[in-house]
Parts: sequence; structure tokens; C-alpha cells
Amino acid sequence: MSTDQRAASAERVVQTRQSRTGRLLGVKVVGIGSSVPDNIVRNEDLAALGYDAEWIVQRTGILERRHAPPGVATSDMAAEAGLRCLRDAGVAPEEVDLVVLGTYTPDLLMPSAACLVQEKMGVPAPAFDLHAACASFVFALWTGMQFVASGCSRRVLVIGADCNSRIVNPKDEKTYPLFGDGAGAVLLAPGDKDQGALSYAIGADGSGADLLWRQMGGTKMPYRPDPAVDGMQYMAMEGRPVFKWAIRMLDETVHQVLDAAGVTMDELGLVIFHQANMRIIASATKALGINPDRVFNNLERYGNTSSASIPLALDEAYRQGRIARGDLVLFSGFGAGLTWGTMLLRW
Repeated sequence: MSTDQRAASAERVVQTRQSRTGRLLGVKVVGIGSSVPDNIVRNEDLAALGYDAEWIVQRTGILERRHAPPGVATSDMAAEAGLRCLRDAGVAPEEVDLVVLGTYTPDLLMPSAACLVQEKMGVPAPAFDLHAACASFVFALWTGMQFVASGCSRRVLVIGADCNSRIVNPKDEKTYPLFGDGAGAVLLAPGDKDQGALSYAIGADGSGADLLWRQMGGTKMPYRPDPAVDGMQYMAMEGRPVFKWAIRMLDETVHQVLDAAGVTMDELGLVIFHQANMRIIASATKALGINPDRVFNNLERYGNTSSASIPLALDEAYRQGRIARGDLVLFSGFGAGLTWGTMLLRW
């Protein structure tokens, strides 16, 4: 993309297309778990590579992130999160009858990372990947809940996992500091008639595809050793229009979801926005009039973990006693595609 094209792209205004709305009841979360690499990469560590540590904090709110060591891939983190989730639920791997893995950084292009996770966990069930970029977990949860609500499955393991450190360009100071690696999982089972998604708004808009993408690696531009396309194997992002779109999308879909469920802001027990950027979270929280004390954030310690963002935050909030059975939990994921999903869940 030329300099002129990038300048024009930065000024684009992406309108939020109409979301698919509905509800999915009779489903409950019976287990939760997460996993992050031990390797902590602090802003100070990046400063040694020439990055401005203070700029990172001011523009993103991130202090540190986790990077997977060599030999550890998306499926490894996903399997560990899944096993911790099953232990939390007191459910054996043999009892799981479906695995849905939300990710955009699979170990391999073929087979799916979910199949690798299934083998590592010892789960004798169908397994598949679902790719909706940073909204992958919400899409995967929405999908898994439909299997339970319809009676097709009774124990669905939904995982969100990404190994972002492998697909961001270390030379790109605007994206490299933002992302970290991690995984989170929930186990779904049949619940009471008033449990599950009281409402949701989920959608996609391909007109914004070139605002956040990886050009190389698919059938349009396969990997090849060519200096002319060097760097295209990494993620590229036009931050300004994505930033503005995300805030508008959150404002629109949160109101849409709450209105559909007949729930007010004051009734929410916990709110988790995709941990992409603290400025986005703070702007959306203020615009919506949500009490900041009810908004859970762990962005400063993990960065943007993409598909793992929401389940990782859910797990930490649950461990801290901030989620109890019957609570109303609102969360929203958004990312490349453009894709988004906002859901109001009765825990």
C-alpha cells in the first residue's frame, strides 16, 4: 500500500453494518480455565530494542505481555487452558462431545488446531477451528451454545487461543508492542431456561478487510521467498479507522443487546470488552455511562491476546470472585474482518 493509499485509508469511516441478533437460553458455563506462557516481555525489554516504552503505555495502557517460547504453539496453550477448564468443572475429557476452537493463528494451515488440541487433551469428540480474528471466541461461544441449546451436544468445550508473537512484525512499532500470546476456555452444558445469552448482536463487514489483515499465506498470495513482498507475512493494521469503528460499534451493539434483554446498565454485574487498547475501553466505558468499577481489564499485563482476550479475562475475574451464578455478564469482541460480537450472558 502506497503512502497516499495509507493516508486515505486512515481517514476512512467504517459504518457498523446491521448485526444478527437473538438469544440462546438453556445453556450455562460449568467450567473455566486459561493459560499464558511464562515468558514476560515488559515495555522496558522492548525499549532495549529501540521502542519507546512511555509511548506504549500512553497509547495502549499495556505494561507487559507474554510471548510463547520456541516450540510452543497455539494448540499447546489451548490444550492447557482446556484441561484446566475441565478440572474446574470436574469433567473428564471423555465426557466432552464437541470442541470449538476460536483462533486465527493455528499451528498449521492443515489440519485444524482443534484436531491437535483434541489429541493432546484426549477428547474423543468432533473438533473444528472457527476464525473470526479477535472476535473468534465470541463467535465460537455463540456456535457452541447453539449445539447445547438444540440438544445436539451436552458438553461443549469452547476455547479462544492465539500465538500473536509469531505473526506480528518486530520492526512495526505500531503493532508489535500491542500483542501477546494466551488461551482461555469455557465448558458449556445444559442449564435452566433463564440461563445463557439473554441477547446478542453479532456481525461482519468485509468492506473493512484491508484495515487489519495478513496479505500473505493464503491462496491469493502463498508464502514465497521474494524480497518484493517481504513483510507481507505479518499482520498490518490501520489503527485510526479501526479505533473509531470499534468505539462506535461498542456503543451501538451494547445498547442494542441491553434493550433487547430489557436490562439496564446498573443491572450489569461485570463488563469485559476485548482487551485491544485501553483508550478504546475507556472511551467506550465513558460513552456508554458504565460504572468503571464494573469493567474488568487485564490488558496492562497481557496485551491484546486476540481470541484469548475475553476468556482469559473471564477466568481471572471468576478466580477473583467477581462472577457468581446468576450474574449478568456483558462482553464484546471485535477485530479483523471486520467482525464483532456482543453478548449478555446470565452466568
